[in-house]
Amino acid sequence: MNIDETAAQAKALFVLPDSVLRMKACMDDAAASIDDIAEVIAFDPSLASQILKVANSALYRFPGKVDTISKALQIIGTRSAYDLALAYGVSHAFGDVEGKIIDLDKFWEQSVSCGLLAKYFADENKLKEPERLFVAGLLHNIGELVVVSLMPEKATRCQAFNERVSPADLQLATLGFTYTALSAVLIRQWGIPATIYAPIEKIHEDAAPAEEIESQILQLSYVLALDNVNPEIYPSYNNLKVHQHEVLSLKHEDLEDALDITNLQCISVISLFNPSAFMLY
Repeated sequence: MNIDETAAQAKALFVLPDSVLRMKACMDDAAASIDDIAEVIAFDPSLASQILKVANSALYRFPGKVDTISKALQIIGTRSAYDLALAYGVSHAFGDVEGKIIDLDKFWEQSVSCGLLAKYFADENKLKEPERLFVAGLLHNIGELVVVSLMPEKATRCQAFNERVSPADLQLATLGFTYTALSAVLIRQWGIPATIYAPIEKIHEDAAPAEEIESQILQLSYVLALDNVNPEIYPSYNNLKVHQHEVLSLKHEDLEDALDITNLQCISVISLFNPSAFMLY
């Protein structure tokens, strides 16, 4: 199967929750109010609980407790709430993927680490709605879960990356496309905005600095998370290209700070998006 056929099959197999689709319709409706969006969230107790947990998590670090959906929407904003609902919905859609071929806990650790790093750098650069970079980072590799489900033998072969052969190179050789490219196509087919999938599309287009700052941030976050979560394979900064941090005017000590802060956040945030943890909440 080519990448479009694989994504189309995945779209039919992995379906977003109805509440997320209703929330998307609300966001696309210019006449919808914040109360309309709050009503959609409140209609799904799981989604409502998720939004409140995220609003009270290390992702935001608000001084007071956020105990209502309306307060959460006022504080984090409707667009950010929508982005986080998408993240929850996509994670939930892949909740039944079995961990026989890949280490799902490590998969979600790398995904959350990439998302937290992307949000951190977006905050540092004062980008509007940094949650979209968190969501892009979180979802950048869901193509791997698609391949695990549809082509398990090829997914097994793609696990054999090492210090000399990168995950992307191995995926290209095995599948003809990378997991991130498949992620971007599937996210686009779901109708999720380009602000999420466009930076994902360009993660591996890193021979030279990307033009858009969102792509620069996600490329940097990807390689830092890859090395950070696979220390048994990669030394620190093994996959980092000099231009990936210099284009953002970052020094190595800035990267160390980013990793220290996001590693602490990851401990609590990962339980909000790893599907295996949903049953505990």
